[in-house]
Amino acid sequence: MTVGNDEVQARLTGPGQLFEMEEVTSRGTTVRTWKHAPRDFRALLEVSRLHGDKVFLTYDDEHLTYEEHFRRAATLAHRLVDDYGVAKGDRVAIAMRNYPEWVIAFSAALAAGAVAVPLNAWWTAQELEYGLSDSGAKVVIADGERAPALAGTGPALIVTRGETPGGARSFADVLGEVTADVTLPPVDLSPEDPATIFYTSGTTGRPKGALGSHRNLGQSPMTVSYSILRSVAREGRDPAATAGQRRVTLLTVPLFHVTGCFAVMTTTMFTGGGLVLMYKWDPGRALELIEREKITGISGVPTNVWQLLSHPDLDKYDISSLSALGYGGAPAPPKLLERITEQLAGRAPSNGYGMTETTALAIGNSGTDYYAKPDSVGLPMAVVDVRITDPSGRELPAGEVGELCLRGPNVILGYWNRPEATAETFVDGWLHTGDLARVDEEGFVFIVDRAKDMVIRGGENVYCAEVEAALFEHPAVEDAAVIGIPHDELGEEVGAVVRLSSPAGPEELQAFLRERIAAFKIPVRFWIREEELPRNPGGKILKTRLRREVLGA
Repeated sequence: MTVGNDEVQARLTGPGQLFEMEEVTSRGTTVRTWKHAPRDFRALLEVSRLHGDKVFLTYDDEHLTYEEHFRRAATLAHRLVDDYGVAKGDRVAIAMRNYPEWVIAFSAALAAGAVAVPLNAWWTAQELEYGLSDSGAKVVIADGERAPALAGTGPALIVTRGETPGGARSFADVLGEVTADVTLPPVDLSPEDPATIFYTSGTTGRPKGALGSHRNLGQSPMTVSYSILRSVAREGRDPAATAGQRRVTLLTVPLFHVTGCFAVMTTTMFTGGGLVLMYKWDPGRALELIEREKITGISGVPTNVWQLLSHPDLDKYDISSLSALGYGGAPAPPKLLERITEQLAGRAPSNGYGMTETTALAIGNSGTDYYAKPDSVGLPMAVVDVRITDPSGRELPAGEVGELCLRGPNVILGYWNRPEATAETFVDGWLHTGDLARVDEEGFVFIVDRAKDMVIRGGENVYCAEVEAALFEHPAVEDAAVIGIPHDELGEEVGAVVRLSSPAGPEELQAFLRERIAAFKIPVRFWIREEELPRNPGGKILKTRLRREVLGA
């Protein structure tokens, strides 16, 4: 029996309940917030210490408890303040794989009052340097793989798990002695203070920093927790019966993504669960870890689940502990839910919608709702308002397609040092997502298309303008258009249609791009055209027509 969403919401958010809501004024507009959410990250970190000897982070054979994590994060926060002069509002960048030190560095930076700047570990040296320069980072904490590219770029460099270049210091050396009586350094924070800069790309082709607040960080894990318990209540079950069950999650996506950082890591910290990290995503290794660590859920993008189900050794491992399969960040292949039902009967799949600009999850679909409406991203969270607008900003009725706009305590402050981009995207408290959507009579949101010019490759956002800008640097490229190529496993791959002024083959173009952009952004297929690319009267390339010409769709 499915219980109505209004009834469930009233029950979960009533006075005195964990998900009780209150209205606050934020940046000139009124938003609903989770009343009992941590007011800032320091409060979240302090609460996490209460989980004590429970294992928080697992990496290979390493296990870090909540108490150990708190002590190291607090100690590193003092070192950043005392040794490096980090003050409230200074930026501390992180550039590394999903190591335990990533989480410690993130926690320490925020505990010191700094703004944490997670950099895309897949970026080239040129892209990493841009992130450091644009953010004005005072310190960068990196792993050994990225350290050589970051040495001498300006910020002080701290290195873990690898060789330490001249002028840098090792993570262990900086941390020094960690004592049991360590406390957080004194910093006065408010919920509106800046906390994070996550880099995303835009139509200009240059990455821009999404500036998140401490309120965003505190509200986000409550939002994910609400989504989980709402699904339970919607199915007529008692949320209290599952609220205390410890969740052990396998992280399949990078921590430098908001999905990995907020939908998974800070939520795990908030609930006292376990988080299992991987050097890199590998479905075979994932199966081993699910069995060994008794993992209860995995969270990532649809590609991760697809590859897990397709692995030839799936039946060789005991994955009976696995009860939840969560994914988002990319369109779910139509057959994915069918495969989960056939191969992993009884598991609870979930899909969702969120952005860097919404601190991850904003809309969620799980349980009976997902089976009933698998093509929907679900219902908005209780603190999130949704409206669909036409190009003039007029709100459209249910069923009509327009731009999806969101409002809530999860919506970020704006873009770092980009007032024009901020004013264009954040209007009167509403985030204009650039995605085309419709809402049905029951409030379920359906994403119809992406208005933004973007390809999503296995959950990685590839903004076409950035790739096109890099292509135009090649002397033979006269014109270029980057498009998405449908792919069963990745969702999409990157393709490019180019017009050349002199001969240049695909291999030459790919080699040229490798020096300029990350590998996942490089087109896997090129179409060489002699005629001009189709454009509208305003000069914009007609990509729908171009896709139809080269892909037949």
